[in-house]
Amino acid sequence: MVARIARKEEYAGACRIYLYNEVIVIARERKFTTDDLFRETGHVLLAQGYEGFTFSILAERLQVSRGALYKYYDNKDELISDFMIHEMDRFLAELREIDNCPDFESRFRYLLDLIFKRRTIHQLISSVQQIPRSGNAKVKANLARLDQLHLDMYARLGSFVGQGRREGKLRSHLPDGLVLGFIFQSIMIPNHSGIPYEEWVAAIEDIIRHGIMA
Repeated sequence: MVARIARKEEYAGACRIYLYNEVIVIARERKFTTDDLFRETGHVLLAQGYEGFTFSILAERLQVSRGALYKYYDNKDELISDFMIHEMDRFLAELREIDNCPDFESRFRYLLDLIFKRRTIHQLISSVQQIPRSGNAKVKANLARLDQLHLDMYARLGSFVGQGRREGKLRSHLPDGLVLGFIFQSIMIPNHSGIPYEEWVAAIEDIIRHGIMA
């Protein structure tokens, strides 16, 4: 026997159906945007790392079922690599703005501000490097795209160092990798004293420029 529906009410998050003898509440899947998905993916990746990243944890943060995530991604490698392309595109878009700075001094300060603003990018890159290269076609294509984005980033950073040498602002005997590594590793120094941001960045800049010796 098929139950007859007396009436049906829809409201946020669910559908309530009134049968003649009972009420059935059918949950409707919560919607999320790409921004929601990538924001929470970043949070989970930074907190759990690649190995600890699961769709279960992500789904809980988004307040959706795991099935809702599998509608868009077959596995976490597809999602994480998609997310990192998004992050690298954003980082490179901001890095390109360095070309608007007139000289090395202003470019140096712009780069320092940028890497502090995007200080999680290196941790995220480290997580992505753990993705197996033997993944499906989607993952392989994403990793190839990320390889190209990394090359673009290093080319722009190399151009930054080259300008510093041409203007006589950098010591000629220091390897490019050491110069860039020293600048980028500065963001990893913990600010245990809670020094205000501007003061902290200014102190880091002073050390990079002049060292720690009096």
